[in-house]
Parts: sequence; structure tokens; C-alpha cells
Amino acid sequence: MINSGDTAFVMICTALVCMMTPALALFYGGMVREKNTTTILMQNFICMGVVGLLWVFGGFSLVFGHDIGGVLGNITQYFGLSHIGAKVHPQAPHIPFMLFFAYQMMFAVITPALMTGAFACRFRFGPYLKFLVLWTILVYFPVAHWIWGGGFLAKLGVVDFAGGIVIHTTAGFGAIVCAVFLGHRKLQPGENEKPTNIPMIAMATGLLWFGWFGFNAGGTYAANTQSSYAFLNTFLAGAIAMLVWIFWETRGGKKPNFTGSLVGAVAGLATITPAAGYVDPAAALVIGALGATACFFAKHIQHYFKFDDALEVFRAHGVGGMVGALLIGVFANAAVGGIHAGIHQFLVQLLAIVIVAIYTVIITWVILKFLNSCSPIRVSEEEEMVGLDLVEHDEPAYQRTLYK
Repeated sequence: MINSGDTAFVMICTALVCMMTPALALFYGGMVREKNTTTILMQNFICMGVVGLLWVFGGFSLVFGHDIGGVLGNITQYFGLSHIGAKVHPQAPHIPFMLFFAYQMMFAVITPALMTGAFACRFRFGPYLKFLVLWTILVYFPVAHWIWGGGFLAKLGVVDFAGGIVIHTTAGFGAIVCAVFLGHRKLQPGENEKPTNIPMIAMATGLLWFGWFGFNAGGTYAANTQSSYAFLNTFLAGAIAMLVWIFWETRGGKKPNFTGSLVGAVAGLATITPAAGYVDPAAALVIGALGATACFFAKHIQHYFKFDDALEVFRAHGVGGMVGALLIGVFANAAVGGIHAGIHQFLVQLLAIVIVAIYTVIITWVILKFLNSCSPIRVSEEEEMVGLDLVEHDEPAYQRTLYK
């Protein structure tokens, strides 16, 4: 039977997750150089329109339709909102079917948006829209079905409470591929790479953190004890991750960096995401600390391979999501979410990460190669020097940005 309390709870969580995409846009918008602010805001906000329609016309069916060979759902089952008015979905028996549809749609929307920070300042808007469509269909929908829709990874016992693998791992590895394919940004002599608007980043981090309560706690589809664990775990992991990040950053007498502390909090939130409803609060503190540590030192990966992930999407989201997914096998408490920690759970989580990472890398590279063969996807060096706000949208974010 539909429960009015659970329904109201998931409605609020859905709204919170919806808010996270605009919050992410502001987070990235404060990070990039001033002349590319409008561009990255647009790249994030447009996901709400494009992915929302993809979800209606086949996306939800591909993820949650009747399983076909463990790979995809039946695309015709819910195509164009057919049968969405049915009373409930088996995964959410106490809320209306259409609310389950809406809640999951918000996860689909934010996943490709996460990648935009990696290729900031370089991707033409037209090819980006095509990339957004193809990547969502060919990467996000299949992976989400494999784990959340009853696909082959779910049958192996893989769990992912709110998207450490489905969202953060796919976005993280997709980000690496985009950064490598598009190459390094072009900087004018003496050009400042520091964040443009720190207050905007701070506000965006607060909104992201606020939205993350819905992102994680809503995964139970009920206002119950497990959702309460996820709610508290979300705050604790973000809080300790912020402090641990500052600890690592200030070694050797360095000054504490406010922007770094905000990135640390986001890293902790990404790390707890896959485990939020499976662990107790004490474990959440450890997971947040380990996630911040792993994400902080992951900068060496970027330096070693010399790829230009502009806003370090892989470092904060990809690494965080993977660490959190693996730590389910270490800290899961059956009394919280019914999942037992152990070597078997750890290994199936590791297998899922490897499969999803390899699949994402290959498909993302193929998509970019295909689009680039049709028309160049990267702006010219001259256009990049001017800034994409003027070149692509003729709309500077700040009026002090003069037309050239």
C-alpha cells in the first residue's frame, strides 16, 4: 500500500537531488576562468532538459524494464511514460510508481553533468549535446541496469546504495577520457588559473551537501531506520573529509586553503554515497577519512599521466566513488542494510568497478572519436583564448568581461 509519509519523504528527496545539478553548475562556475563561466553553467543546466527527455523516451525502460540477458531492460515497457501510472514499482512498494520514476530520473540527469568539469573551456556546445545524448544512452543506462535494474552485476551480488559505481565511477572515467581526448587547455602567458568566484563555490558546496541528504537517504524509498543511517552517515563523512583534507593540505607549514576544504567535503560525500545505507556512523567516519585521503593523493595520478582534468572530476568523484564501493566489503553492517562485509562482497565490488571502468573508457572514447570524425569537437586555440562564453554563447557571465 502507498504510504503518505514515505511519499512525502521521497518527494522532498527528489527535489533535493534535482537541486544538485544547478548546485554543481555553480560549483564548477566558480572554479573555471571567468571567460568560461556561462559555458559550464549551460553545459550543466542543459542536462536537465536533454537527459530528462531521454529518461521519458526509453531511458527508464532501458534501466528498469524487464531484464534482457542481464544487459538491458525492455525499452518498450515504459517508453513514453506508458504504464508509469501503475500503482507501485517492486523496488519502491510504498510510494507511487511515478515518484520512483522521477527520483531515479534526477540521478540520470546529474551523472553526465559531473563530467563537464573535466573538459571545461574546450568542448564545442553542438558536439557536446550529441555527446551528452550518446553517452547517457550507451554508458549510463546500461550500467544503471546492470546494478540497479536487476542486470548481471546485481545477480552477482554487487550493491551500490546511491551511485558510487553507477554515477561517480562512470563519470570519473568518462572525465579522464574526455580530458585526454581533448588535450590540454591553452593558457595565455601569466593567465590566472585560480577559481574565479570563491563565494559561489562555497554556496554551491552548501547546496550540494544539502542535496546529498536526499541523494543518499532517499535510496530506501521510505522514511525508516535505514534512511536515517544514510542521512547521518552523509553528514559525518563530509564533515570528517573536510578536516582530513585540510590536514593533508597544511603539512609542511602550508596555509589552509578554503577551496580545498570544500573539495574535500565533496570527496567525502562522494565516497560515502555507495555505502551510506549499509554502514553504521562509526564506519562512515572512517570511510569519509579514507575517501578524503585517497582523493587528495590521487592528484599524483593526474600529474603522472599528465592529463588535463580541469576541475579534477576523476580525483574527487571517480576515486571517491570507487573507494566507497570497495569499502562496503569492509564495513557493511547487516543490521543496517542487510549487506554483510567480507572478502566475497569486497571482490564482487572490485569486479564491478573494473568492468564498469573498462566499459566506460572504451565507449566514451568511441563516442568522442565518432563525433570528432563528423566535425571538430574542440574549439580552436584562438576561440579558447577569447573564451567560450563569447564564442559559443555571446553571453559573458560578468559584465566586466569585455567583448573582444
